[in-house]
This record gives sequence, structure tokens and C-alpha cells, in this order.
Amino acid sequence: MAYVDGFVLAVPKKNKAAYLKMARSGAKLWKKHGALEYRECWGDDIETSFAVSFKKLAKLKKGETAVFAYVVFRSRAHRDQVNKKLMSDPEMSNMPKKMPFDMKRMAFGGFTSVVHA
Repeated sequence: MAYVDGFVLAVPKKNKAAYLKMARSGAKLWKKHGALEYRECWGDDIETSFAVSFKKLAKLKKGETAVFAYVVFRSRAHRDQVNKKLMSDPEMSNMPKKMPFDMKRMAFGGFTSVVHA
């Protein structure tokens, strides 16, 4: 089964262009080093009454939305190999020094895929 790194971020809507530029660079780098799939999903319907909403989960402020992103790998070992190569890639220095989102409210985790349909 695949292994997935997942992210939830709080991003000011005014920073969408800068965020997408950074995300496209990230996608290129992860795929260059072997990631199977890379997705960035911009929140546009994130409030709900039947569960914890992404708005609450990400502690969104006025003018922000949640971004749900994930990277797919063959396995956790493959993820570790890809991320090691990614972090040593000189192109990583092209990433913005000031991120277009609040790093302190970023959620991250690695997940073993248990159902794939």
C-alpha cells in the first residue's frame, strides 16, 4: 500500500498567487525526486455542521482559507528517500524565505494507506 504525507494549512486568500507559485515549485521538486503524486487543494466549501470543519481545525481568521495537500509515495521508506533527496536539492533554496501561510498553524503527518479504491 502507498504512503501519504498530508498537510493542512491556513492561507490568506490574498496570498493565493504566491502560494500557488510555491506549490508548483514544490510539486516539481517532489516529482523530480520520485513522489508518485502531489496535490494541493484550495478550500472553497470548508464549513460543516456535522463534524469539525477545516475552518475550525486550521483556526482560520477572516480572509483565510484552508489548503489540504498531500504527497503519495510507494512506502514510508520511499518517502524517507525522496524527502532526503528533496531537502538536499539546491532548488530548495529558491523557496520563499517568508512563506505565504502561517507555519505555526500548519498540520502535518505521515499516513499508511489502508484502503485504496
